[in-house]
Amino acid sequence: MTSFEYETIRSEMTAEGVRTISLNRPHAMNAMNRRLIDEISVAFDDANRDPGTRAIILTGEGRAFCAGDDRHEHVHPETEEEARAVVDAIQRATVAIVMGAKPVVGAINGWAVGGGFEWAINCDFPIWAESAKGFFPEVSLNLFVTGAVTSILPGIVGPVKAREMLFLGQRYSAAELKEIGVAWKVVPDDGLMAEAEAVASQLAALPTLSTRAMKRVLNQAMAGGLHQALHLETEATVAGFLDPETTRLLKDF
Repeated sequence: MTSFEYETIRSEMTAEGVRTISLNRPHAMNAMNRRLIDEISVAFDDANRDPGTRAIILTGEGRAFCAGDDRHEHVHPETEEEARAVVDAIQRATVAIVMGAKPVVGAINGWAVGGGFEWAINCDFPIWAESAKGFFPEVSLNLFVTGAVTSILPGIVGPVKAREMLFLGQRYSAAELKEIGVAWKVVPDDGLMAEAEAVASQLAALPTLSTRAMKRVLNQAMAGGLHQALHLETEATVAGFLDPETTRLLKDF
């Protein structure tokens, strides 16, 4: 087993051609601090450059996939420059996951909240554990979503359902997410990683040229919408960060 060293990420070859990238802040339910946001981009870039990696699994250590923003380490940006740097880092993670060459299997366990829910949606083959749940709290916090979900999510669930999910912040079970197409598969909790590894191994065994071409062409077909969504989300999120009301709402969340 080959391992790759990061502070908040575990990245290791768990099967032939399969690299598992695990969010590794279990004490904080893998909530997003700046280090994790930066390192997930680096870990995916490393995986996509590695010729031995043919498929990637994204999961979370412990009892959650990713609980969204880490409120205990949250440092609210005071200037537009600081806000834009944070949001650009978040958006780089989505570019690395979605636009990277290798297919990504999501193994979503426990809570997937806010940015964590976005990363789950960014996966090519999202597999959810039966007990997993996801929701978007951003609008209730005077913030905005990122991760190109304003483009990706309506394409999956339709515009009306996407409005419900993004405006109202309702909490959805894995079964509900399977019904609307956000989850590709739902499996028993204790079988999540085995199923993810089986799918990733199947993908890794496919011819490299055609697999990468399929992901590239599918992404390019929607790339205009993705890039536009990333840009518009960034502007809306920066504005939210700069509003003092956001700090109060985040502290009370």
